[in-house]
Amino acid sequence: MRLVAIGLEDDDLSTSCYKLVTLRMQQRVHCVQASFYWRNIFYRLIKRIVMQLTAVLSQMPFFSGLSEEQLSTLAAIAAKKDVERGQIIFYESAPAEGFYIVLSGRVKIYKTGPDGREAIIHLYGSGETFGEVAVFQNSSFPAHSEAVEKSTLAFFPRKGLLDCIAKDPALALAMLGSMSKKLRMFTKQVEALTLHEAPQRLASYLLYTSEEKDGAVTFKLDVSKGLLAGMLGTARETLSRTLSKMADRGLVSVEGRQITIEDMAALEDLAEGEIVL
Repeated sequence: MRLVAIGLEDDDLSTSCYKLVTLRMQQRVHCVQASFYWRNIFYRLIKRIVMQLTAVLSQMPFFSGLSEEQLSTLAAIAAKKDVERGQIIFYESAPAEGFYIVLSGRVKIYKTGPDGREAIIHLYGSGETFGEVAVFQNSSFPAHSEAVEKSTLAFFPRKGLLDCIAKDPALALAMLGSMSKKLRMFTKQVEALTLHEAPQRLASYLLYTSEEKDGAVTFKLDVSKGLLAGMLGTARETLSRTLSKMADRGLVSVEGRQITIEDMAALEDLAEGEIVL
């Protein structure tokens, strides 16, 4: 043999082959052990993320009434998504491949007119869902969505959601209840935009904000005046003039974004159309 010719006897060859085979086996064992180790780390990390998201979902009205097992099932299909301010989340007419929950930050839903002006349909904050109706309809998104500040979202893919619902129909019932509440909210919003003038809409918004802040009469607006004007379906200049008129009448006082309701009863009358500015 050639190996013998260069100085290796048969016994040396056998020993070398044995060592080589042993080394290869040890390397494979180490690779398998490493694979199991990292796989275990990965599964533990995923489990921890699912548990954290389950805890977050349990605090959200959209999922109220669901058991911990049902929440864990939904959390397992979710994907976390970080978006920067001004980043588009989806465009109008894009296929609705899933819906979103705002974990932190804020997102606006809006449409644009032929002149490029934005009409803000709604502003969603932490704990609120958006895009779910189009998902259940298996249709496209009816408006644009954009982050108004740095935000973290949870994305639930349509296919995964429908698979969960097929196994547990109670999930659909809980979500339908939440969507019914949202429909009533949008009905009131459409009524306000079509039947009420700008002062009434602004008065209603200030009263709503006060109520959301546990009845506080002094609070800071959570949105810029430009965004607020878009939400109320008016121009920023009109919003500023209306606030000035409210201040002149003694209904509110304004300092930057800080609003103080000086006359709650008069503001309620304005919202109901009992008085005009």
